[in-house]
Amino acid sequence: MPSHILSSNIPDIVIGRLPVYLRALTRLAQEGREVTSSHELGQRLGISSAQIRKDLSHFGGFGKQGTGYQIAYLVEQLKQVLKVDQEWDVALVGAGDLGRALAHYRGFGDRGFRIVSMFDNSPDKIGTELENFVIQPLDDLAKVIRERNIKIAMIAVPAESAQEVADRLIEVGVKAILNYAPINLNVPADVHVQYIDPVVHLQRMTYYL
Repeated sequence: MPSHILSSNIPDIVIGRLPVYLRALTRLAQEGREVTSSHELGQRLGISSAQIRKDLSHFGGFGKQGTGYQIAYLVEQLKQVLKVDQEWDVALVGAGDLGRALAHYRGFGDRGFRIVSMFDNSPDKIGTELENFVIQPLDDLAKVIRERNIKIAMIAVPAESAQEVADRLIEVGVKAILNYAPINLNVPADVHVQYIDPVVHLQRMTYYL
């Protein structure tokens, strides 16, 4: 894929839709489909076909008018754009109920991510085994992340601890954080944060009820 299409000028909202397209295309491939169209994708996703075509046009010509998109090809191209044509090591901080559920979740591996280290500051949890690793003390975080060159982390700690954890992660080179703590983090401009707070989404929906 030509490097010139990986532009920093592409709106983040467009980047945010690419994983949604990739997920839908992967499902189509699993159904045995070889070709699809922006119209069909739009119907599946509730997004206009024009918007889908416009989004994809930022990254090159993936389809031909009248013939649609070759699903396998488009899947591979979107994986390259999103850099999930490789497997990323991920650190998970927080071994409570949510952290343990994330560690058990099977959906990361086949989509480009692998939790390789888990940290907590509770003596009851440190040293216990979970999945394929042992929960490590938070004091080991810097050493492990530097040794493994980990760039992505998930935070699943109480809100009052999240900023301190984020600061420690950023200090040792983490550049992307998925934050489950119900608080907004203060981070440098070159660190990307995504927030997952189920209550916020529920409150957004109840407005319409």
